[in-house]
Amino acid sequence: MRLRRIQCENFRNHRLISFEPGDGITLIHGSNGSGKTSILEGVHYCALTRGFVSANDSDYLRFSSDYFSLNGSFISENESLTTVRIIYKKEREKQLIVNNSEVKPFSRHIGLIPCITFSPSEIVIVNGAPAERRRFIDTAISQTDRMYLDDLLAYRRVLHQRNALLAQLYAKLPVHKDMLSLWNENISRLAASIVHARLQFITAFSIQFRELYGQLSVDENPSITYRCSLGHISRDTPAEEIYRLFLARYEETERQEIFRSQTMTGPHRDDLLFMLNGKEIKKYASQGQLRTFLISLKLALQRFYSSTLGEKPLCLLDDIFSELDVSRTTDIFSILATCGQTLITSAEKKGPGYVTTISMESLNYIKQE
Repeated sequence: MRLRRIQCENFRNHRLISFEPGDGITLIHGSNGSGKTSILEGVHYCALTRGFVSANDSDYLRFSSDYFSLNGSFISENESLTTVRIIYKKEREKQLIVNNSEVKPFSRHIGLIPCITFSPSEIVIVNGAPAERRRFIDTAISQTDRMYLDDLLAYRRVLHQRNALLAQLYAKLPVHKDMLSLWNENISRLAASIVHARLQFITAFSIQFRELYGQLSVDENPSITYRCSLGHISRDTPAEEIYRLFLARYEETERQEIFRSQTMTGPHRDDLLFMLNGKEIKKYASQGQLRTFLISLKLALQRFYSSTLGEKPLCLLDDIFSELDVSRTTDIFSILATCGQTLITSAEKKGPGYVTTISMESLNYIKQE
């Protein structure tokens, strides 16, 4: 998948800007605050209907503007053209128009334009709360598996409804006695499907991750383990068996869950355990090791998408080279040279001769106010 052109209007600090990258690696360079990251976020919006720094659409409005619009055109590896237009106005629902047809719900669009991102703020995936790692794995799988995304959205709805029922039971409000059994059945079926898909993903992804990490590091042994709230579940455990385990667990913990008015077990409580040389990385790793681990996760996703979809995803890498030495920067450029189209932001103009470099000064043809 390649970006042919994107135009951003009233988006972040850009009044109007147009950007056309090269087919390989394009380095966007310029001073801090010049709007480099905003270009990547505009592309990310076209691919996943949201930015990667903030989830709130209003945060992307240019100061004093009441709307923003994005127009992107993309070419697949079989030369198929996809046009994406996103319009956001204050106090109105965001519009997504793909190939001149409005798309609702937005989840139908996910996966059409596969992409991976790197942002320094995403270091929380490695050393932050479990929710950050769940978001990482959910986003990763959703771009390659439509059923997973549908199950995930359904699970969140059922989880909300089940928690509301638990609160009603705790308050001793009149509720039909079979209602909780019905919600237990629904949530167990969805939870089993999600956990089974996550386990299959981790197994396949880990192989590519370890290979790629070896290209960026020496004498370090990384690993990823899925930590399930049910206890030990292996990739060979059938989805039907996981379903039965969830159903049994909900029956066992019924009184506790009613008392707490919350569902205590499920994929919303699971985590990924990142290890380096047998130790949990967020407890023992240096800042350099944390950053290398994150970069490896993201670049391994590129390989996973390519092999799964038969389509190289867009790579959107924000400030990836800061705090890296020359040797590691060279290694990353070598890997990216095989990754299809890659957009990188940097405060400095750098890179080998095959990299297309574009300065922000050349793009800001309409001055920012």
